[in-house]
Amino acid sequence: MLLRFVIFLAVLLLIDWYFFQSVKVISTDYSESRRLLISRMYWGFSLLSFSLVILLIVSYNKPFLPKGFMLYAVSFIMIVVLSKVVGSLFLAIDDIGRLFRWVAERMQKPAIESGGGSGTPVSRASFLSYIAVGLAAVPFVSMLYGMAVTAFDFKVRRVRVRIPGLPAGFEGMKMVQLSDIHSGSFLSDESFRKSVELIMHEAPDMIVFTGDLVNDRASEAEPFIEAWKGLSAPLGIYSILGNHDYGDYVIWDSAKAKAANLERLKMIHQEMNWDLLLNEGRVIERNGSRIALLGVENWGRSLRFPRKGNIDKAKKGLPELPVKILLSHDPSHWDAQVLPDHPDIALTLSGHTHGFQFGVEIPGIKWSPSQWLYKQWAGLYASGSQQIYVNRGLGFLGYMGRVGIKPEITVLELHAG
Repeated sequence: MLLRFVIFLAVLLLIDWYFFQSVKVISTDYSESRRLLISRMYWGFSLLSFSLVILLIVSYNKPFLPKGFMLYAVSFIMIVVLSKVVGSLFLAIDDIGRLFRWVAERMQKPAIESGGGSGTPVSRASFLSYIAVGLAAVPFVSMLYGMAVTAFDFKVRRVRVRIPGLPAGFEGMKMVQLSDIHSGSFLSDESFRKSVELIMHEAPDMIVFTGDLVNDRASEAEPFIEAWKGLSAPLGIYSILGNHDYGDYVIWDSAKAKAANLERLKMIHQEMNWDLLLNEGRVIERNGSRIALLGVENWGRSLRFPRKGNIDKAKKGLPELPVKILLSHDPSHWDAQVLPDHPDIALTLSGHTHGFQFGVEIPGIKWSPSQWLYKQWAGLYASGSQQIYVNRGLGFLGYMGRVGIKPEITVLELHAG
């Protein structure tokens, strides 16, 4: 653990030093006193970032810092580091290109004398440095905007889902899906009460939550119980656990303390009047028709995430019904087990990815780094007669914002087809 921490700080220092070369080039023509001031400001800012990283790591398992300070400090560090990485990548690409060109020239003309202007003109270096700093400013400004505005700009997405064999009684049924609330990343319940108002305005027949109520600890959700108790739906509210709900990312004093945390989280679902499905199924009745709703614990293809989900167990004891809907937090579960082993599951509802909280979604373009990790990362996907919808999440984790990927409330309207 200590070795990884040292390596992480060393990488941050390397990025800082590399990006500082651009700052030095830009300030070449400044007076000595001004260059010194810029240098001190730059490294003072970096020292602040390093100090915050150390404080946050020390405080992570047994927090002694105010919650708001910790949340904003994490976001501050992420914004600064990512901005410098973007600028440094541009410089690195150019430096690598010039290195290859230099090697090629030496191989082709080994006898060429070293003198006579073989170096890069200062004007070119200055031009590249200005570009690097300009590029670094883009994520810096964008992420600040994402914290101030986009993080709480809830998007109600209405999606028509056609399900073969859907019973007539469920035609037009409205199901609201929430996911990835991450209560520990919020300082007040104002946003959650706004979400409740938006949801209830849709008059849903059913509400489902697809995991990650908290970041790590059950106590994170306690201040928001009353806000979420404002939800109601005639066919019920159903929920499942996500990978963060198990408390796996905290070093607990004992296995007993970790188990007690999970039990408390389960009780919170009950206090909010959410029916928590732990590898269980429910028969849902509407207008004389019936379908099955299955809810499993977390199952992720990556070994970093718990594999506690058991679809066969969730089906056990249920009558054979024409349509089954599955709640499973991690969308990788769909390709890994649902498609090959459970062709009777018509629709799977997942979350987990957050759409990486960063991307571009405009007509004709849908992109996010999330797609490098997940085949299904946001929206509706189909394979034959089976479908999965991946919710972009309501909350956020780490960085307290969203850039291009808005927090989502999904309204799924079911139709036969």
